[in-house]
Amino acid sequence: MSDFTHINKKGSPKMVNVSDKKITKRTAIAKATMFLGKEVISNFSDNELATKKGPVFQTAIIAGIQGVKKTSELIPMCHPLLINGVDVDIQIIDSENIEVLCKVTIEGKTGVEMEALTGANITCLTIYDMCKSISQKMVIKEVKLIEKTGGKSDISNG
Repeated sequence: MSDFTHINKKGSPKMVNVSDKKITKRTAIAKATMFLGKEVISNFSDNELATKKGPVFQTAIIAGIQGVKKTSELIPMCHPLLINGVDVDIQIIDSENIEVLCKVTIEGKTGVEMEALTGANITCLTIYDMCKSISQKMVIKEVKLIEKTGGKSDISNG
């Protein structure tokens, strides 16, 4: 159990103490791929779909940013952070699928991997919510960390 940083010596949950860590610039990029299907994507024009709820991708980007900021409220062991920047990008990659990239930056004592992963997920969930009247066959297929910099180690999962 000693390899898990969020478990104390008694085996109980704990929040990691970051008080002795140095403040460094940290980034994380998460990628989500989502199947929308031809039925949904065929309604898009110029990489956007206007609905009664608003523009789908623009609304989803804002929701993703909000998700990044709310991560510590959703995931119990995440520290509340002063995020420096969030960039969410959505691309239609073929006639059925999209890709979401969420990049988060901070100068702090802890990384922002969970924030990037949460932002990518919330972006996809918002797209699902806004398009479910067209089809409920959409699938969030994969969400993964593709890059992390700063802290103890850098990671690149391409």
